Amino acid sequence: MIKILAADGMEAAAVEKLQNLGYQVDQQFYEADQLAEQVKNYDVLVVRSATKVREPIIDAAAAAGRLKLIIRGGVGVDNIDVAYAEEHGIRVRNTPAASSRSVAELALGHMFALARYIAIANHTMRQGEWNKKKYEGVELGGKTLGIIGYGRIGRALAAMAQAIGMKVIAADPFVQAPEIVPQAELLAQADFVSLHVPAAKGEPPLINAETLAQMKDGAYLVNTSRGALIDEAALLAALDSGKISGAALDVYAEEPTKNEALCQHPRVSVTPHIGGSTQEAQARIGDEIVSHILEMFPQA
Repeated sequence: MIKILAADGMEAAAVEKLQNLGYQVDQQFYEADQLAEQVKNYDVLVVRSATKVREPIIDAAAAAGRLKLIIRGGVGVDNIDVAYAEEHGIRVRNTPAASSRSVAELALGHMFALARYIAIANHTMRQGEWNKKKYEGVELGGKTLGIIGYGRIGRALAAMAQAIGMKVIAADPFVQAPEIVPQAELLAQADFVSLHVPAAKGEPPLINAETLAQMKDGAYLVNTSRGALIDEAALLAALDSGKISGAALDVYAEEPTKNEALCQHPRVSVTPHIGGSTQEAQARIGDEIVSHILEMFPQA
């Protein structure tokens, strides 16, 4: 029997489908040292964001010789040492199309929250305050949105933004499109900057004191991609100085985040890494996970 370990859980319908086909699915989170022991007993490892599949875990799996497939239920694979796994005969797959729309919609929602003070106005009203004159916002229509990373999510966000009258420019060294501009030009021109790139292991944050200084005065920053892309201390300084009018974050350098100064900042909109957390996205992720497993192991 093919055994599957869903270390960060799996959509119920996908689990049921696999079980009905005769596959064994175990859903259990393990810390790294425990996971290194557990993977020896499985053919497939499915993870989301919480589990990091690094070299020691891959070494343990390769030594046992059973694990043949690692699937990341989501867009990026930066929590997996992909090249190292594949060098050891373990394939790595992800579900890049499943949650693109959900993440793009959240990014746009955060932009509305920043532009119209939705989050902070909601909070202060619950505290009994009526700050009608305090929360004079801006319209998104007519503003320039700069998208760093023009893959599936970036393009989905671009279509939504254009539909409400925003001008879209993008920076991506791997894409050719009329809206592509150099990153420095994007930072200087964009009223809103949204990040949609992976975080390279060992690389410094993409958004740091230097790149924040390049941004248009009073611009807004949105990150629904990876927390490691932003130097949080530099972002706080830019917010406090007024260089940045606001920031929206769904991801953080450490998760769960302990950065209370950032989360409590009056010009920051925060969510707890829920970019792909929609019913529709979870169903699509489950379907893609099942298809990867059936392709690798056609029979249970």
